[in-house]
Amino acid sequence: MPELPEVETTRRGIATVMTGRPLVQLVVREPRLRWPVPADLPDTLSGRTVLECGRRGKYLLLRFEHGTQIVHLGMSGSLRRVMEGEAPRRHDHVEWIFEHATLRLHDPRRFGAVLWHPADAGPVEFHPLLARLGIEPFDPRFGGQWLHDQFRGRAAPVKQLLLAGEAVVGVGNIYASESLYRAGIHPAAPGRRLSLARCERLAQAIRQTLTDALNSGGSTLRDYVGTGGEPGSYFDIHAAVYERAGQPCRVCGTAIRRIVQGQRATYYCVKCQRA
Repeated sequence: MPELPEVETTRRGIATVMTGRPLVQLVVREPRLRWPVPADLPDTLSGRTVLECGRRGKYLLLRFEHGTQIVHLGMSGSLRRVMEGEAPRRHDHVEWIFEHATLRLHDPRRFGAVLWHPADAGPVEFHPLLARLGIEPFDPRFGGQWLHDQFRGRAAPVKQLLLAGEAVVGVGNIYASESLYRAGIHPAAPGRRLSLARCERLAQAIRQTLTDALNSGGSTLRDYVGTGGEPGSYFDIHAAVYERAGQPCRVCGTAIRRIVQGQRATYYCVKCQRA
């Protein structure tokens, strides 16, 4: 699933194309996504100018004067710019047409979303999909003390607490494994057992892991592509433990292990990541 680095990379790409430009036409070829695309959305947005391309967690927020379009890439979706005259591919479900460029949402599994939050409904941050999201990992308030407070009294494994997205957003399955490895924390350690010092290491590892992923364009999917069609490279270049079960740890040489937590694969080094 595209996580924070992939979504942020996409946001940066579309911001250069959309911001300050009037949308000539929104074309909905397949409205049956995770939630139905509102039938009146093309008329609602026709001729309106995109004021800002933002992001909250894994949601893209396209702000117009009269509301905000909420876009989610789903499990394997991408939003990319296409060449003039390029025919739609199978699974190209939604299209944003500007005078100078066209972008298409490609979503084979149809788990994505294209929704509308009108301005008169209040701040978009209060939308049900966004209201309960945790803090952003690059928010100045995020740090070891924040994680320590969030984990207090929580018996669940720290990996699961990270994936839940309530303590911090954007730390998906790959990035959680990688961050815990960098911090030297066992993925099954109960959150409440993490000291402030270990939470400090974890917060720093999360920021650094996501920063490295952003610098590489992100790649939580083997077929992930950016807005220009370029593949992400983080998975192949930087993964220290993810999908490396049986291979030697790059620090100590111990074989990387794989376990399943909450139906998700977790990879770790038993020597470098003490419980």
